[in-house]
Amino acid sequence: MKLRTKYILFVVILHLLTLVLAWFIFIDNKIYFIIAEAFVLISAVVAIQLYRQLVLPLKMLLQGIEAIKDKDFNVKFLSTGKQEVDALIDVYNQMMDELRTERTRQEQQHFFLEKLIHTSPTGIIILDFDDRVQQANPKALQALGMDEKALVGELISDLDHPLFAQIKVLKSGETMVVKLDGINSFKLQKSHFIDRGFSRHFIMLEDLTAEILAAEKKVYGKVIRMMAHEVNNTIGPVNSIMQSAMKTDQLWHGHDFDPIKDALQVAMDRNQNLNLFMRNFADLVKLPPANKQPVILQKLIGSVAKLMSIRAEEKGVSLNVNLPEEPIKIMADEQQLEQAFINIVKNAIEAIDDKGSVTFTINPKEKKLVITDTGNGISAEQQANLFSPFFSTKKDGQGIGLTLVREIMLNHGFEFSLKTVGERQTEFVVYWG
Repeated sequence: MKLRTKYILFVVILHLLTLVLAWFIFIDNKIYFIIAEAFVLISAVVAIQLYRQLVLPLKMLLQGIEAIKDKDFNVKFLSTGKQEVDALIDVYNQMMDELRTERTRQEQQHFFLEKLIHTSPTGIIILDFDDRVQQANPKALQALGMDEKALVGELISDLDHPLFAQIKVLKSGETMVVKLDGINSFKLQKSHFIDRGFSRHFIMLEDLTAEILAAEKKVYGKVIRMMAHEVNNTIGPVNSIMQSAMKTDQLWHGHDFDPIKDALQVAMDRNQNLNLFMRNFADLVKLPPANKQPVILQKLIGSVAKLMSIRAEEKGVSLNVNLPEEPIKIMADEQQLEQAFINIVKNAIEAIDDKGSVTFTINPKEKKLVITDTGNGISAEQQANLFSPFFSTKKDGQGIGLTLVREIMLNHGFEFSLKTVGERQTEFVVYWG
């Protein structure tokens, strides 16, 4: 029963009881009975006044409580002129002002935080209390190559992605650097915050690819320049001396020094090969910016297929070209791109032990070129170092072929990947759009 109902019921019963008692007490004295009735009427008027002064203001404050429940902090009350009630109203109004100010401040902070997360150059993934993905900013979605709908609400332990495989083993406060495909490198950092008394985790993904590639190129560039300088300074004078010796007939007149002359010629040829070896390294460092011009992609692929046809035939490898008839024009440096494709096809042919095929496929809608081979494939260990300088899976490999491919693709701003997608199916994919 409400307080208002109790109060009214109490006043009505009290006054009815008073009237009944007055009737029995003063039944023989009408004057006293009239006076008693007058007191009852006065008491009823006072009760009504008290009701207005006490119960109605309480009802008004109850309306304020309902407004607080509904989180409507704009409801305020005017003074009633009653000191006790006005004191309550002043406290209530002051509380509403504080709540409204706090809510505004929190909304502004929340909006700022959301804006900061959304525009952050660092990928941010926020988890809920059960380690499900609650939110991922655009940079994180870009790094993961995933759609927000496919990510939000999923347990990180259920997500099939190389980065999440590393995130799973990360503890709060730990940091690690992950190299995914031999090209892209990410710094992963896991931390936590307190939400409603419970710990929640978030992960930051920082793309270090550009910084690592720049630092890597600076280091190997310096090494190659030093090597080229020393080799050239040695080979030039040595070859010059040997050539002069071989052309001086007086040294050989009357003597049978043919074996020595042959040995000198072999040494000169070896020096020339060494010079060519160093020149290949120097070309990697001196790669100029791409001189982009309109290039018909089918024509470029046809040239590469013709150049590599003899080597393919020697190993029993067939070159298959599945290209659309309508010419596809791309903006590229034809010489650089041709060299990159030659390196890829050369590696594909060498990866095939006994017969097989290398296939060129173009998807115009996705602006994608795929070079597929049926070779031995790429292991997980090799995948992480594929495009690293001086790394090679061949015994006599220099480890610059794929590095040159990487530099040419980055020079053009093309997205690319090289990985084994199935048994005897390795794909080199280039997106030119």
